[in-house]
Amino acid sequence: ITQHIGAYTAIVPGGKQISFIDTPGHAAFTAMRARGASVTDIVILVVAADDGIMPQTEEAIHHAQAAGVPIIVAINKCDLPTANPNLVKQQLAEKNLVGEDWGGQTIMVEVSAKTGKNVDKLLEMILLQAEMMELKAATDAPARGIVIEAQLDKSRGPLATVLVRQGTLKTGQNFICGMTSGRVRALLSADGARLEEVTPACPAVVLGFDGMPAVGDVLQGITDSKEARYIAEERSAMRREETL
Repeated sequence: ITQHIGAYTAIVPGGKQISFIDTPGHAAFTAMRARGASVTDIVILVVAADDGIMPQTEEAIHHAQAAGVPIIVAINKCDLPTANPNLVKQQLAEKNLVGEDWGGQTIMVEVSAKTGKNVDKLLEMILLQAEMMELKAATDAPARGIVIEAQLDKSRGPLATVLVRQGTLKTGQNFICGMTSGRVRALLSADGARLEEVTPACPAVVLGFDGMPAVGDVLQGITDSKEARYIAEERSAMRREETL
């Protein structure tokens, strides 16, 4: 099972791209799913057509509803002879997610990850929902992103997966992130390719942190490296005082 939050970008027909944050489905990873719902614009809830709603599915619905994020349901495994999409729709209706074909407002798409059935339709629905929401972000503003995942790499030091929310994050840029600061040494895509810059709604692995950032920390681009270090030290001192 997925035991971490993955972030990657898919290019769809027409040249448009959709960034996905893949959160774990296991019940033990509640906090990760909560973080995932709080940084996304649209939640894709994947439910197996042969299993129906599980406890973690309910959990994911609650996180998305609490974050006020619209939900698109992908009913997966529709290629199986034991699939029962109508039962899934009935169970979802009991959780206040009523499909459009049942007179509700929730987009539901019956898909098969194995055969690829209706995956293109699901992507179309995501783009349509995004258009209706009129999602916009400035690329020429100061860079601002959210840390989705952070880890300490033995050879590369502290690194974090950051989802840029506005502005453009570039290699060589100074930044402050929570109680740490740094300078972007490298930007990497999900498949390890080097990037020169990252624009809004795109995730990237950022190298160059002076210390270990925390998940959920806001990364902000800043011009002066001394100022970034000063602010990080002030925040760290304030946290120490609060702890004491």
